[in-house]
Amino acid sequence: MNKLLLGIGMLLILSACDDNKQTADKSDAANNAAQQEITESTPQTSHAPVATDIDTEVVQARAVIKTFAGTLKGELQAGIKAGGAVTALEICNTKAPQIAEKVATEAGMQVSRVSLKNRNPDNAPNAWQKAVLEDFEIQQAAGADPATLEFSEIVEHDGSKEFRFMKAIPTGGVCLACHGESLAKEVRETITTLYPDDSATGFTLGDIRGSFVVTKRLH
Repeated sequence: MNKLLLGIGMLLILSACDDNKQTADKSDAANNAAQQEITESTPQTSHAPVATDIDTEVVQARAVIKTFAGTLKGELQAGIKAGGAVTALEICNTKAPQIAEKVATEAGMQVSRVSLKNRNPDNAPNAWQKAVLEDFEIQQAAGADPATLEFSEIVEHDGSKEFRFMKAIPTGGVCLACHGESLAKEVRETITTLYPDDSATGFTLGDIRGSFVVTKRLH
């Protein structure tokens, strides 16, 4: 009888140990699952480069254009006041590139002007700029206000990313003295002297005279 009771006691002890082991195993499994869930839901630190925010670049490009256009406009208005359209033409020929270079250097961006009907051969558009200008023309023909027309993108170029921005230039009243359909004789003669291959005339009020261009190489 004692042996029987001892045997039953041993069985109960072994059964309890087995139950404890199963409970511990289940607890470990639950803990591991919870840990895995926490790990998967926790943002992981990444050392990959942060993507450039194109909206930030656009804001900077607009500021650069505003500075360039404002400075050039001031110079031209002073020139017109001092010596009329002829003086303005001479200022545009000599000072516009200097202003663009100064603004670009300070901003860390390249700024220029292009047109489908350019006056300065340096302002002839390249392939992508020409495509944008043509698209601006299509949008204006469809009823868009040229003062609102912009283009921006980031592309791979020469082994790095390049930000590109263009803003249309509407023909204003003051522009017609040098770019309109009817020009004074001395204005035509000055244009011929400064720009023998000029094609930037014949514009009317509100036409797209060209576009400002801003580019920036991104790292």
